[in-house]
Amino acid sequence: MENIYPSAEELLKKEFLDKYKDKQPDWGFGGLGYVIYKRTYARKVDGQDRTEEWHETVARCLRGAQKIGAKYTREEAETLYDKVFNLKCSFSGRGLWQLGTPLSEKIADANLNCWVTKVASVDDFEFIFMESMLGGGVGCNISKEYTQEIPRIKNGVRCRLKNTKDADFIVPDSKEGWVELWRKLLNAYIHTGKSFTYSTVCIRSSGEPLKTFGGIAPGPKPLIDGAEELTKILERREGKKLRTQDVADIICVGGEIVKSGGIRRTALILLGDVDDAAYLTLKRWDLGGIPNYRSNSNNSVICNNFAHLPEKFWEGYNGNGEAYGMVNLKTSRKFGRIGETEIGGFELRDDGVIGLNPCAEATLADKESCNLAELFMNRIESKEEMLLCSKLLYKTQKAIAAHNYLFDETNKIVHKNMRLGLGVTGVCQRLDAIKDWCDYTYTELRKYDKEWSKKNNLPESIRLTVVKPSGSLSLLPGATPGVHPGFAKHFKRRVRFSTNDPLVEKLRDAGYYIEPEFGYDGKPNHDISIVSFPCKFEDSALVSNDTTAIKQLELVKTLQSSWADQAVSVTCYYKPEEIPEIKKWLAENYNSSVKSVSFLLRNDHGFTQAPLEEISKEDYEAQIKEIDKVDLRSDKSSDIVDIAGCETGACPIR
Repeated sequence: MENIYPSAEELLKKEFLDKYKDKQPDWGFGGLGYVIYKRTYARKVDGQDRTEEWHETVARCLRGAQKIGAKYTREEAETLYDKVFNLKCSFSGRGLWQLGTPLSEKIADANLNCWVTKVASVDDFEFIFMESMLGGGVGCNISKEYTQEIPRIKNGVRCRLKNTKDADFIVPDSKEGWVELWRKLLNAYIHTGKSFTYSTVCIRSSGEPLKTFGGIAPGPKPLIDGAEELTKILERREGKKLRTQDVADIICVGGEIVKSGGIRRTALILLGDVDDAAYLTLKRWDLGGIPNYRSNSNNSVICNNFAHLPEKFWEGYNGNGEAYGMVNLKTSRKFGRIGETEIGGFELRDDGVIGLNPCAEATLADKESCNLAELFMNRIESKEEMLLCSKLLYKTQKAIAAHNYLFDETNKIVHKNMRLGLGVTGVCQRLDAIKDWCDYTYTELRKYDKEWSKKNNLPESIRLTVVKPSGSLSLLPGATPGVHPGFAKHFKRRVRFSTNDPLVEKLRDAGYYIEPEFGYDGKPNHDISIVSFPCKFEDSALVSNDTTAIKQLELVKTLQSSWADQAVSVTCYYKPEEIPEIKKWLAENYNSSVKSVSFLLRNDHGFTQAPLEEISKEDYEAQIKEIDKVDLRSDKSSDIVDIAGCETGACPIR
């Protein structure tokens, strides 16, 4: 019998691909979508002095999915190719970057964005650092239930840099080498009590290429600086237990190592106890002394009952600190979509959930990953097309879930749960149809999962859908991000680049405004350049000026009931005068209908370089006139820093 699933090499015929090679899709925001694609997802073409074009990226991803077991027929592959090419839907941002590469074929971790772990041991710190080094984001449950298990810090340990060839430990020039130094340092202070010296003489210099993952090397300095900061944190606690703030700082310093130099990006969310006073002040910049590395995490409280939320929690909502989000683990465990505990006889209760990923759309067990794809609602034309795109993307997601992972604990939980996260974005450009389309597609996708899983001897997926922030991907088709309204009719979008990215000079020459990144302390970080892009939404799109915080929350509730059986990631814009009404809404709805929620002051929020800033129509038109078209076809960029994918600016992974 003929195999109906062609090999990856035979999946897409040349004559089919030739129809697309000289075309471009309708990129969003007047071409910003193309800039974001070239900067964030286009890989260097082997043997050529250029990066991919969109038609090549889509082909790579489809072939890569087939290699790991997506089982597309040629007709399915051609249909999905056309839908992705024309920005109706997409693989995850991580998939666009990694699918079809040797690393993605070796380990599933390379194809995935985010993870969750408890923080109770050196092994957990190692997990966070390794997945961050792979460019992923990690949700870290640092509630005292877990952190109290970490032993006291040993007395008298001193681990120091000795940059010679006779140091006790020579750090290998690899991700694994960096992680091993991190592990050795933590083990020395927490378990063995034995001091040692370490050397970074083997680590390649800044600017050299990273062949496996892509990009260029940051050099040893970020690791050296981070290791020294880690030892300071640990030595300040010798003979004592680590406090919440110490655990948080260790995690955030690790994030600083990963992102320093503008080469890699990671994202972190810290989940702490609702009654932990020290945790609630970690990002109260009005109190002073907040280290820059704390900006590497989003922070939320684990709150299963709104009545348990202390008044101290609301301090950050007055503009004198970062407003923390809220995570309801009780609701996340009890329901798929709100109100559903089973569907078609399949049990949806999920008692293993201990946290959410950094963007707070994936409800995950310890060491579990989120597995994403995206539907662009502003481009999809019917619920039938929505279902078709969903089924086709599902096959890649299911193959990734069945693939091999780096950590044994991850293999066990992922292969058991088969958790997927198909997202929708552009919601506020399709409000008239979203509820009907979502409910129809979800119901039919559940049936398809049951059939496909049985056919391929796989477990049914405990979860299938999310609503994620969709920062970068939404820019490609010009969509409002996730559940969020457009920020304004006219606005500037700030995009972070590595300063040595060749794109930066091209954009500067074209007339875009460019500035260095500034930290909490006001000091510039010249390794990162921020480019401002003037943008606008069509008149029919809902923007935040046309809505209220309560209307945004009601839309979250609708999508949590009609689409997302995981969570709806939302950063709800609010004005200070809306806080009493927000508290009233949460008191009435939080315990029963919310899995995660966060807030951000629409203005005066303390972020000097927020991802979004409203501008007038006149300013928009004046800025557009000053900008020349940018030719990126020969772009050499590969040392990529992703845009802030969360509305708060703290989830910048692909």
